[in-house]
Amino acid sequence: MIHVNPHYQKLQASYLFADIAQRVRAFQQRRPDAELIRLGIGDVTEPLPPACIQALHAAVDELTRASSFRGYGPEQGYDFLREAIARHDFQARGAPIAADEIFVSDGAKCDVGNFQELFATDIRVAIPDPVYPVYVDTNVMAGRTGAAMQDRYEGLAYLPCTAENGYVPQLPDAPVDLVYLCSPNNPTGATMTRAQLQAWVDYARAYRALILFDAAYEAFIRDDGLPHSIYEIPGAREVAVEFRSYSKTAGFTGVRCAYAVVPRDCMAWQADGKAVSLHALWNRRHTTRFNGVSYPVQRAAEAVYSPEGRQQVRALTDGYLRNAATIRAGFQAMGLPCTGGDNSPYIWVDTGRDAWEFFGLLLDKAAVVCTPGAGFGRCGRRHVRISAFNSQANVEAAMQRIAQALA
Repeated sequence: MIHVNPHYQKLQASYLFADIAQRVRAFQQRRPDAELIRLGIGDVTEPLPPACIQALHAAVDELTRASSFRGYGPEQGYDFLREAIARHDFQARGAPIAADEIFVSDGAKCDVGNFQELFATDIRVAIPDPVYPVYVDTNVMAGRTGAAMQDRYEGLAYLPCTAENGYVPQLPDAPVDLVYLCSPNNPTGATMTRAQLQAWVDYARAYRALILFDAAYEAFIRDDGLPHSIYEIPGAREVAVEFRSYSKTAGFTGVRCAYAVVPRDCMAWQADGKAVSLHALWNRRHTTRFNGVSYPVQRAAEAVYSPEGRQQVRALTDGYLRNAATIRAGFQAMGLPCTGGDNSPYIWVDTGRDAWEFFGLLLDKAAVVCTPGAGFGRCGRRHVRISAFNSQANVEAAMQRIAQALA
């Protein structure tokens, strides 16, 4: 008789986005003629940048010739991409990251979810609330929590993010071992300042904690005073791992390419107090359980850093930010407080009512899909997340419908 992992039984009955999809399908069955506008799940809608397409085609052509054919590549990523990442994403901003500290992967979601496998099950984990569900669920699966009680799992340290603290998690009252931070934040759109990140780095250094820093949306930052990487903060190399993705940056949601940065200075500890290199541990895990991102996709990602690619990516993200500004201004005109939408493609709206009720209202009355904040944690119960990932025409139409539905 084979037994299942009992910790999976603790998971909430339905994953947030699967629940949304089910409700949307039911709506479409009831109203098959309704023209649905999706501002819920953060999937991009614009085509890949031309520079990436050209690089992708050229790389595929290489694979048609025996003289330039490539089979298995390095699991950590090809040097041409790792070096481009180190130079443009970090060194250009004064962040001391080397190419061999970068691990190319097929998605930041996978990396964030998998990284916790390196740690013991009895560590103390701090989770922002609201939070991207993967941070929580993977720790539940690993056995670091008790049962779910009133939208929270026993054993996790929750960090409330509310309007009062600008939706930025504050330092915990008691020591923790592992901290998840996301800036610009998913779902709230809030972005952490240098001072706020420095406080977290100082905390982690004081308590030998580790920060898992999700920077998947850094390409949307337009305020020159805000950090794009935690490694712009002194001391972060010793206490932080960073995750990035090309999904929203360059529209790679259907192409799949991302990377994790694990500095050689970053350590964890054995039970006897002996320091262990996280770089070495992650390299071991990565090479054991991952065969690498395909060569054409990595060439396409490299093209993001070409002069043409950088211009095209900037235009792409500028377009989504224009949508975000339209959405934010529209909800504010309706008298609903918002955060995000300036340095982030997400707008976090305080609806003043139950999140799922508001979701249903927008779906039924406006045929617009949003994401109920309740699915991100207790502190999101009366909020919704609106995504700017759609066409300008659809965003404008959606805001007109919503204004009429709430009038």
